Amino acid sequence: MLSAFTARPIIELKQRDKSKIESILAYGDRVLVGLNTGSLRIYRVNDIPPSDTTNTPSQPDSQPSHDGQPPPKPPGQKPTDLLREVEKFSTRAIEQLAIIKGANTLVSLSNYAVSLHDLQTFEPIEAPLSKTKNASTFAVTSNVVQDPSTGVPEIISRLAVAVKRRLLLWSWQESELSPDVTEILLSESIRSLTWANATKIVCGMNGGFVIVDVETGSIEDIVGPGAIGTTGGQGRFGSVSATGMSYMGLGSYIPKPLSTKLAEGELLLAKDINTLFIDDSGKALEKHQIPWQAAPESIGYSYPYILALQPPVKGTLEVRNPDTLSLLQTISLPGAAALHFPPPTVSVQHTGKGFHVLSERAVWKMEATDYDSQIDELVKNGRLDEAISVLGMLEDALLKNKTETMREVKMQKAEVLFKQKKYRESMDLFNEDEVDAPPERVLKLFPKIIAGDLSGVEEEEKRDDSDHEGSTDGKHSEPDHKPEPEVVASPPKAGGGGGFAKYLMGHRKQLNPETASIASSRRTIDDDAASIRGRSSEDHAQEEKEKDLKNAVLELNSYLAGARARLQRVIDPATGKLKPKKPQSETLSNLLSAQAAAGNGGHEMAAAAAQEHLMLSPHVEESDLQLEAELQHTFKIVDTTLFRAFMYSRPQLASSLFRIPNFCDPDVVNERLVEHNRFNELVDFFYGKRLHREALNLLRKFGSCREPDEAAPGLFGPQRTVGYLQGLPPEMIDVILEFSEWTLRRDPELGMEVFLADTENAETLPRERVVEFLRGVDIRLETRYLEHVIGELGDGTPEFHNRLVELFVLQLKEGMKKMKDGEEEEEWEGLMGRLVRFLRESRQYSLGRALSWIPKEDPPFYEAHAVVLSNMGQHRQALVIYVFKMEDYAKAEEYCNHIHKTQDLPSSSTDQNDTDTDQPSIYHTLLSLYLRPPKPHEPNLGPALDLLSRHGSRLPATSTLSLVPDDLPVSQLESYFRGRMRSANSMVNETRVVAGLRRTSHLAAQALLYLGDGIPGGQAGRNRRVVVGEERMCGGCHKRLGRSVVAVMPDNRVVHYGCLGRVTAGGKGGGDRPMSPGSVRSGHEGGFKNWGRV
Repeated sequence: MLSAFTARPIIELKQRDKSKIESILAYGDRVLVGLNTGSLRIYRVNDIPPSDTTNTPSQPDSQPSHDGQPPPKPPGQKPTDLLREVEKFSTRAIEQLAIIKGANTLVSLSNYAVSLHDLQTFEPIEAPLSKTKNASTFAVTSNVVQDPSTGVPEIISRLAVAVKRRLLLWSWQESELSPDVTEILLSESIRSLTWANATKIVCGMNGGFVIVDVETGSIEDIVGPGAIGTTGGQGRFGSVSATGMSYMGLGSYIPKPLSTKLAEGELLLAKDINTLFIDDSGKALEKHQIPWQAAPESIGYSYPYILALQPPVKGTLEVRNPDTLSLLQTISLPGAAALHFPPPTVSVQHTGKGFHVLSERAVWKMEATDYDSQIDELVKNGRLDEAISVLGMLEDALLKNKTETMREVKMQKAEVLFKQKKYRESMDLFNEDEVDAPPERVLKLFPKIIAGDLSGVEEEEKRDDSDHEGSTDGKHSEPDHKPEPEVVASPPKAGGGGGFAKYLMGHRKQLNPETASIASSRRTIDDDAASIRGRSSEDHAQEEKEKDLKNAVLELNSYLAGARARLQRVIDPATGKLKPKKPQSETLSNLLSAQAAAGNGGHEMAAAAAQEHLMLSPHVEESDLQLEAELQHTFKIVDTTLFRAFMYSRPQLASSLFRIPNFCDPDVVNERLVEHNRFNELVDFFYGKRLHREALNLLRKFGSCREPDEAAPGLFGPQRTVGYLQGLPPEMIDVILEFSEWTLRRDPELGMEVFLADTENAETLPRERVVEFLRGVDIRLETRYLEHVIGELGDGTPEFHNRLVELFVLQLKEGMKKMKDGEEEEEWEGLMGRLVRFLRESRQYSLGRALSWIPKEDPPFYEAHAVVLSNMGQHRQALVIYVFKMEDYAKAEEYCNHIHKTQDLPSSSTDQNDTDTDQPSIYHTLLSLYLRPPKPHEPNLGPALDLLSRHGSRLPATSTLSLVPDDLPVSQLESYFRGRMRSANSMVNETRVVAGLRRTSHLAAQALLYLGDGIPGGQAGRNRRVVVGEERMCGGCHKRLGRSVVAVMPDNRVVHYGCLGRVTAGGKGGGDRPMSPGSVRSGHEGGFKNWGRV
């Protein structure tokens, strides 16, 4: 049982005193005792140090002596001192006492009437109070209420008195008694009163309960859930008859309806053994009934427990949890007749946690024990659900560390659930944000195949074996006799975290000693059958064990996923660095010290602290580097265990873990995946962990085989290696070059994708290193790579351009040798075309070096030689190669067309026609080579005439005709002359068209200047006018223009001529657009005839 309260007797009537205690009132350090004689005694309660309270019981069953009298006090200070006795306070027994503190008034019920006395002098103020004759009970309340008219808060006290069926109400406002008395008539006699809030009161009657609004006078029946109006139904507090709810028909006592106010606006109603929870508006709450064995004499609430006092014959005080309704403590107080609680004006709940119990001869003060010790006691007794419930109700200030205590209790609860094979509930509890159990503690519950070195199962299995060996005498006790929570009452030890095998396998049932001999003989006779059954039983047990383990692992996955998500909030899994911190209410040092007090290890402390408050305070004593290392260690445990769990329960999910940043242990992953021949997942893992060399070695091992390996057929060939290399960053160029060599030799086309792919990694590789590497493999691959970086990536490095020209020439020379041996010419011609095209397009290579590499007298290289000469500006020498060496007149003409387009020739037709002053064009150079070739070549008239006919307009007439032989018939020059004349006519016509267009543009500009654009509000032209009337104001100074000299702005605004400067320079009219000097005209300059009459 729990020791929530301890009873300390503070008032004891002497044996010679024949008086009996009827009521008490405790406030401050005073206790007023009302006696059956009508006397009132005033006691002062002394503060007794804990060392003097030797009479305070330490166990829940501590009680006064069995004769009903308090036990004798040890020598020392008295618990109370009698200050005064008012003998004639009343003529009859004082049945009830209360105070209205704001009015300094004592309220008493005696002789069936309510009286008011002064709290200091105990003189009557109004005794009895009017209209209170035949009163049975009363209730007072004081509340701070905001005045609706002024908004000023004030204290309102109310007194409710039950007089048979009438409910009488008095109120005090700012310690002044209001003369108005409210009277509300109910259907039955009122037997109990309890204030629900400042304006509503619950009235208990024989037929049920009602809630009354004292401001409006409205009455509502309190109806419970279920059937209403039947004696056997659940609606025990509905509108039912007195016969249905009472025992009048049996001639027995009618139980008194009881009620008390709980925390957070709840109330408890009780009648006989039936209970109902309601809110302060009278609505029933969905809660079970309190399982009382007998009807209580009185009920109450002392934070945070429900109290029920059994009849004086039993003298028992029950303490229950209002959440679970479980009985937590039973205190024996013989003769106890009533409970007294502090006034309901106490604002903070836990400040009024003490209460009093009174009998006819004594008064006990019930003092609450330390809440931390209460929780420890519940945990020690294995009542974990009760501990969690009580922790949830208590305020943080009442416990040393509520968060850590709740966390530890819930973890123990989760371990108990795991023992009961409730794996989902257990892991959900471990995974709560408020719990966030350290992975080390959770993994101790699992075998080594899942938890690795953190497993605590091995020792548990050994302990089970030793237990079975020691119980062969047949006297082994049943393991289930001990409640399971006892197993986890203490913090877990380092050696074992729960024992998965013990939880799942349990203990084998022992044979009855009396039938052991019979069973032994039967085993002797049926040895073979027994062995078969034994094997099947063992197989079945093994299957059940594996099934339970798999179910537990499946639920473990959810916990590990939640732990991983919480770790990601504080540490970046991609970089392993802490994320930016945010302040929290608790520092990391407090969390670590709390974990140390709980008995966890170093890594467990850091993990729990970081996961409990994921955003840590920047003011921490622990260094960031150490914290980062501890979190990385925890992350490693979580990810490695998650991998093991996937491999055990769902192997197909293991690869999904490797596609995200993780902290899995490479040794564990490598061992497990190789064991199961899952090499594809192993490659993905190595890539995620940046263990690229290990991954590429594995790919080369399986990819370079002659035939696919049965263990990893998907890794055969260079395809996976090439894809892997494409994903590596340029910083790993050494690894890329090392492992790409075998792919280039195995499949050059596929291997080159590492360097030629359209990816950022391939484009940013160090090109000098790649060129040097490919040169050692194959110059053809080097050539292809240089073409790619120059042609597609636009690399302008001169060394690359020179090297590409050199490679082209080397390959062409080698190709010529192969052609002599009968090799195909198509590839060689394509290579030559690429060389010529590159020489023509590139401007970065060295012309001198290129000219030295190209064979000059080798006919296949004539065109390349000509292109280099052309780039050097030696067009005549290039044309000599085309005309005399290659004798390809079409290419010669094409060359001239290309040069003509690129040269800066005058665009004017007049200049082109002025043949005497022009320099000879490229066509003239070609024509001179045709008609006056160098020796020993002969003139070639046919290509010359074709050139004249097609490009005659581009050839100067004088110099061209001087080259034509004198004996050439004029008829053969007809096409030349026609072209010249057609060109001249075109120039003339073009000049005429241009002149006409310019004349049209000039006329349009003049029309716009004189006439305007014709758009309203647009440009008006020189004929625009403005009207200046008598009321027109200046746009600058805002005065009337009158007969002053004016100026007109381009937007037709009229200003004084003197204001023109300020308007245009940004004065008062600075916001207007500026005006050009020629756009303003004054009246003096142009006269008033153009501007209207002023």
